[in-house]
Amino acid sequence: MTEGMIFTWPVRVYFQDTDAGGVVYHASYVNFMERARTEWLRSHGYSNAELMKTFGVMFVVRTMKIDYLRPALLDDMLDVTARVKDVGRSRLTLLQTVRREEELLTEGEVHLVCVSRETFKPVRLPEVLCSQWNNREDC
Repeated sequence: MTEGMIFTWPVRVYFQDTDAGGVVYHASYVNFMERARTEWLRSHGYSNAELMKTFGVMFVVRTMKIDYLRPALLDDMLDVTARVKDVGRSRLTLLQTVRREEELLTEGEVHLVCVSRETFKPVRLPEVLCSQWNNREDC
């Protein structure tokens, strides 16, 4: 099991993210987490488009578990985190949180699978990424 560093991405809550009462709609948290994962990947030197072009692979969400603890509200400034929990041969598990300052609002666990862009079948993680996230060279 690998415990990675925490990556944080700021997100402002816009009107489009909320319901009629100004409370963040539950599906908006999935979008916030997706943005943080995308920027987390970019912080490791690769965009999703570059993964497809360079390695012919992409990450797809296999499962996602989200616990909603407290509501975020219109115009809140949030911090969305992503941290590697575990790395496998073709899978990656990330822990993610959404916070308003120090207050934990939402936490989730996301299981990603690396798949071939052409077949959508699971393939081995690119070595360069696996060794970064796994802190070892035998991925």
